[in-house]
Amino acid sequence: MEENLIQLAFYLLPAILVALISYYFFDGYFKAENKKQLFELRRQNSKQTLPIRLQALERLTILLERIDPGSLLIRIKPTSEDKNEYENLLIHHIEQEFEHNISQQIYVSEGCWNAIRATKNATIALIRKTNMSESVDSPTKLREIILSEMMEKSSPSQTGLAYIKQEVKGLW
Repeated sequence: MEENLIQLAFYLLPAILVALISYYFFDGYFKAENKKQLFELRRQNSKQTLPIRLQALERLTILLERIDPGSLLIRIKPTSEDKNEYENLLIHHIEQEFEHNISQQIYVSEGCWNAIRATKNATIALIRKTNMSESVDSPTKLREIILSEMMEKSSPSQTGLAYIKQEVKGLW
């Protein structure tokens, strides 16, 4: 009886070895095929989404250029001599530009979108902080101080644009 079990084990051993080796090779083959199919799917998807992502980044670049304090103050003139009314008008335009482009967030990374939001908030904070200054007594003075400050240091929009440029480099 024991001899029969030993003989049976010798007969089954090659079959078990062939089965294990076959499993190992087929498993590797199927994993490689799955990776190849996944790569091809991503490549096809990339062909379709890359132009959309680039367009979104272009629109966000325009947003940052439009809310840049330098271009914003030149484009939007005060409607009265009330500095607070002018501050509110500028902030309203910034918020309007931002809301107009809010859907672009689905096409960019979370970090990029956070940089866009931070740029908007920093620009609003700059306007509010400058308006609270004791030296600001009119919309004209508010414009002068902000514009002269932008000549001395970079605007929040420049930081946001740098992030967008990094995002574009990451697409290639």
